[in-house]
Amino acid sequence: MKYALCFPGQGAQEVGMGRALYESFPSAKAVFDEADDALSMHLTKLIFEGPDEVLKLTANTQPAIMTTSVAALRVLEGEMGAELAPACGAGHSLGEYTALVASGVLAFRDAVDLVNKRGRWMQESAPEGVGAMAAVMGLEPDDIVAVCREVAPNEECQAANFNSPGQVVISGVAEYVDKAVAAAKARGARKAVMLNVSAPFHSRLMMPAAEKLKAQFETYSWSDPRWPIVANVSARPVSTAADIKAALYAQTFSPVLWSDSVTYMADDGVDAFLELGPGEVLSGLNKRIRKGLTQMAAGTPEALEAMAAALGASR
Repeated sequence: MKYALCFPGQGAQEVGMGRALYESFPSAKAVFDEADDALSMHLTKLIFEGPDEVLKLTANTQPAIMTTSVAALRVLEGEMGAELAPACGAGHSLGEYTALVASGVLAFRDAVDLVNKRGRWMQESAPEGVGAMAAVMGLEPDDIVAVCREVAPNEECQAANFNSPGQVVISGVAEYVDKAVAAAKARGARKAVMLNVSAPFHSRLMMPAAEKLKAQFETYSWSDPRWPIVANVSARPVSTAADIKAALYAQTFSPVLWSDSVTYMADDGVDAFLELGPGEVLSGLNKRIRKGLTQMAAGTPEALEAMAAALGASR
């Protein structure tokens, strides 16, 4: 089995995620405890007990999802006895940072601090109400790009997430996103809906956050990855720390090319995608991108047992 490790991004969170791992496995508890210590906050309590509206705040959501995903990874490697040797790794937006932890590029303690700051800086880059995002279904990606260019020639609105065939998310200044939604419907989009998000992620409005992240990168120790990371911004593998930092900087204000990333990995011979973390968002997208591939999602003890068995782990 030639497989890729995949890690979910914002939107996969739910109150209570990872609790069974925390209560059952010492390696998972250690990850949650380390996150609390690194951030000097009770992140674990927030993840397990909510309230949901506080967990959904971007500065909390990003480290919460990363922590839960890394806890699942540590259990798979530790108590489950899996010796991981993926062909590559990838993650959707925030998940790309988790993929870096998995491949040894960043220490978890540094990465969870970084994504906490990333979430805060992304929110600060566009005051509430200035930006918006919308999901457009049923149009070709090129048509959606053309719509954005027509209504926003100065990139006030742009395609932000190419998630799967027939699903593209647009992002930018709210009034231009509204215009793009109307134009997409006029072109025949099956559905176009505004998203309940706190900021226009992966748009040019995120440039202030990108510049702060670029400076913050230099405060951590980076290593080359143990396996290639397929970058959101290019849908191609990066294999040095320098290239990874450049890709993360650009990812902040550029589209997430998830559909192209999965297509690239499948064309390169990857026949199984193992999603570690809360939910099954990426597995659902991947099934629509390429039929016939093995998809496994694991964020619970039972699902991790099944994944470990598929990897031939001896526990």
